[in-house]
Amino acid sequence: MNTSSLRIRKVAVLGAGVMGAQIAAHLTNADVETVLFDLPAKEGPKSGIAIKAIANLGKLSPAPLAEATRAGSITPANYDEHLDWLKDCDLIIEAIAERLDWKLDLYKKIAPYVSDSAFIASNTSGLSINALAEALPAAMRPRFSGIHFFNPPRYMHLVELIPDRQTDPALLAGLEAFLTTTLGKGVVMAKDTPNFIGNRIGVFSILATMHHTEQFKLGFDAVDAITGPAIGRPKSATYRTSDVVGLDTMAHVIKTMDDTLPDDPWHRYYKAPAWLTALIDKGALGQKSGAGFFRKVGKDIQVLDLGKQDYRPASEGASDEVGKILAIRNPAEKFAALRASTDPQAQFLWAMFRDLFHYTAFHLADIADSARHVDLAIRWGYGWKLGPFETWQAAGWKQVAGWIAEDIAAGKAMSDAPLPAWVSDGRDGVHGNDGSWSPAQGKNIPRPDAPVYRRQLFPDPLLGETFDTGTTVWENDGVRLWHQGDDIGIVSFKTKMHTVNDAVLDGLQRCVEESEKRFRAMVIWQTGEPFSAGADLKGALGLIKDGKIEAFEAMVANFQATSQRIKYSLVPVVAAVRGMAFGGGCEFQMHSARTVAALESYIGLVETGVGLLPAGGGLKEFALRASRNSVDGDPFNAIKKAFEAAAMAKVSTSALEAKQLGLLRPDDVIVFNSFELLYVAKNVAASLAETGWRPPLPARDIVAAGDVGTASLKMMLVNMLEGRFISPHDYEIGSRIADTLCGGAIERGSLVDETWLLDLERKHFVELAQMAKTQERIAHTLTTGKPLRN
Repeated sequence: MNTSSLRIRKVAVLGAGVMGAQIAAHLTNADVETVLFDLPAKEGPKSGIAIKAIANLGKLSPAPLAEATRAGSITPANYDEHLDWLKDCDLIIEAIAERLDWKLDLYKKIAPYVSDSAFIASNTSGLSINALAEALPAAMRPRFSGIHFFNPPRYMHLVELIPDRQTDPALLAGLEAFLTTTLGKGVVMAKDTPNFIGNRIGVFSILATMHHTEQFKLGFDAVDAITGPAIGRPKSATYRTSDVVGLDTMAHVIKTMDDTLPDDPWHRYYKAPAWLTALIDKGALGQKSGAGFFRKVGKDIQVLDLGKQDYRPASEGASDEVGKILAIRNPAEKFAALRASTDPQAQFLWAMFRDLFHYTAFHLADIADSARHVDLAIRWGYGWKLGPFETWQAAGWKQVAGWIAEDIAAGKAMSDAPLPAWVSDGRDGVHGNDGSWSPAQGKNIPRPDAPVYRRQLFPDPLLGETFDTGTTVWENDGVRLWHQGDDIGIVSFKTKMHTVNDAVLDGLQRCVEESEKRFRAMVIWQTGEPFSAGADLKGALGLIKDGKIEAFEAMVANFQATSQRIKYSLVPVVAAVRGMAFGGGCEFQMHSARTVAALESYIGLVETGVGLLPAGGGLKEFALRASRNSVDGDPFNAIKKAFEAAAMAKVSTSALEAKQLGLLRPDDVIVFNSFELLYVAKNVAASLAETGWRPPLPARDIVAAGDVGTASLKMMLVNMLEGRFISPHDYEIGSRIADTLCGGAIERGSLVDETWLLDLERKHFVELAQMAKTQERIAHTLTTGKPLRN
């Protein structure tokens, strides 16, 4: 049986709780027809529980739906009336509460209605997959596995797939491909052990942190200060993360480990500390109840003080000594300093890492096929920059292994279990270019070579892995033009945050010229996020302050020339966007032949935030599109929508929303897995070339909304000014955006060309840049990173 035997057109999600509803939302984001089931409601419509859950999706933050209107595409259902609908579903994801008995009862209820080709998956965070499978008829067991989405499902990259003893490998591969490409996930194969990989290691890390918090008598706020970004972990660190997850949920996962791992050498630690149980008993469950380890009182954050049995202001941070140690760039030096220090925070950090490394190495053989699965599960599921094995490898494998062994022998570690023999076999780590260590196979095993992974030209690299970065054709300080041995040129920016300066502008124009000579298409793709944070404001402000207005205007003209060069290239230029595409970055993709955008692309013309207007051709393109797309020859309605997007500096919350805002075109391509972005962009570029690409003819017949259009838009601004929604300087900027979009002081319906609109953009941009309030905004943004409303 091959993977094509699993075709997924329609999915049923069983259970409309927080996870079930959000899984349904993300399926709908990906254009997968989805039915959301729950119990029949006791009053009102029988599908009321699912109906309410779907309505609630719009209230959640971060938003599970990539565009709000998609909620209407999810079909609500209930088990009394609609089990027949399961016959049309190719995938059934069960996502009810973590109760084995409830899940088994549900499987018995649905089994008669499931088609012979449908795959069934249980979204469980830790229950035994084989125990669940036993409730299914024998014929259905090859089409069953565990599937563990992490919360929130749209944003967390990790999905764990857990086959049971009889799962058909070919069908599992089909499901893996669907999750990877269609839903954009990073799939990790886990063994059927309690809590699988992510939560087994992640929750132990939290338990070890809690244990050492008590041991070293540290405050919860101090621990969070040193277990967040300071060590490459999310801002929510340890205790804030626990509050977000829910302390009752945390206790449930800990209890699963306590109940199911009686022989584990760390079993005695699988208990919620007394103070955690006390919080839960009081109803302090974290964020959802308003209080947990932390609580918010007005604008102040307070933290639980165990000594006082009450909350106090959260103020403890890293000690001076630990602050200095964590600033050491070399990981080996950093870990040596932590271990040698007598500072309680440093001792805490060493102990926390030591026990995490010890536990992960000891259990690797039981829970995963290789170290790759462990590190990717923790990175993708918990948001760490490096997984536990990567952290250990970076810190000097042999040195750290020796220290761990010393601490075990001295009785300092949480367990006296010996390190596995392979840890000390002379190795320098568990990851390299030949793959990652597999205890079962006794060697490093390479990344999987399934067809779906060939779409990832640059997968998420593990420490020690390097990929061929292609052959450089031309580069300057701003950009590099390179290729992968084929006839598609790739341009990547070299600037910080991929901002646009003179070197990038001149470089892009040269890259188009080189691509016209050497390649049949060109792709603009960055080696990491963002696509581009926009223009280099610092350089621009310097020119204005030095009074070099002509040089400043020349720079703006060069920006516009670069956009036009992209648009009128003799080979198709495809922009491959992921992350932020602000200002000039947004304008470059607007001028490309096609944009291929990752779902999580945040696109916008944000210049008003720094007191300017878009002047890299963005307003010109908006006006051109409004003229081309007008039904009755009047572009004003489309102009009004563009005006709102530009004047309010709207940024899309997804690539889908960018289409609604007109920042992406209807035929631009959206990719759900950002690691497939370059592969798809190259294929789109090749397809455009293959079909005989020619640049568009210069637009000389753009219908302008004229002075009447400008007056209408200004009326909107007057109302906002009088209502104090905007400042007088916002009004000034908005008026100039209106004037540009509508073609200036000309009659409604007049025909203009692109040069006319570009001249208007440039004129207003240069005049705004010389105003004191705009300069204040730019300086404030450069200093604080935040916009100023003056």
